[in-house]
Amino acid sequence: MHRVHTLTDSPYGTLTLVATDGLLSGLYLPRHRHRPAEETFGERDERPFARALDQLGAYFAGELTTFDLPLHQEGTPFQRTVWDALVRIPYGETRSYGQLAAALGKPSASRAVGLANGRNPISIVVPCHRVVGANGSLTGYAGGVEKKKALLAFERGRTGAPGSGQAGADTLFALS
Repeated sequence: MHRVHTLTDSPYGTLTLVATDGLLSGLYLPRHRHRPAEETFGERDERPFARALDQLGAYFAGELTTFDLPLHQEGTPFQRTVWDALVRIPYGETRSYGQLAAALGKPSASRAVGLANGRNPISIVVPCHRVVGANGSLTGYAGGVEKKKALLAFERGRTGAPGSGQAGADTLFALS
C-alpha cells in the first residue's frame, strides 16, 4: 500500500487528507481523536487529492451536499457497514445512534454503532457528525464537539431546515 497526504485549510482548521493507493482513506480535523501517527501518512503529495479538494471547497462554499469520491475504508466489516450507512444520512439532517442501528437491522447495537461512528477515519466526507444522541444531544465527535456543532449548524443553515425531523433535534443547536 502506498500512502501520501496533504494539508488544506478549512473553516474548521487545517485538515489532513490521506490517500491509500490513490483513494481517500483519511480526513482528519485538528486534534482529531483516533488520528493515526503522522509517520503513517506517507510523504506529502497533493496530486491524488485534486478531486477531493475541489469537492471540499464546494462543500464549504455551500455548493455541494453530497460527496462523490472513491474511498479506501480500512476497518472491520461492521465498521464499514456503519460508515456506508453514514453517507446515506441526508445533508442537513441527523440520525440517532439507535436510528442508525435499527436501519442496519441491529436495533440493540446502538453502542456498537457509536463506537464504529467514532472510528470513522474520513470525517466530513463520511458524515459521522450527523449522528446524535437519542434526545438530539451532541454526544461526541472525534474532531471535537464544537466542530460537530459548527458542521451541523452550517449544514442546517444551508438547507433552511428548522430541525432534522427527529424528536429532540431542535435542542441540538441550543447546546453550548
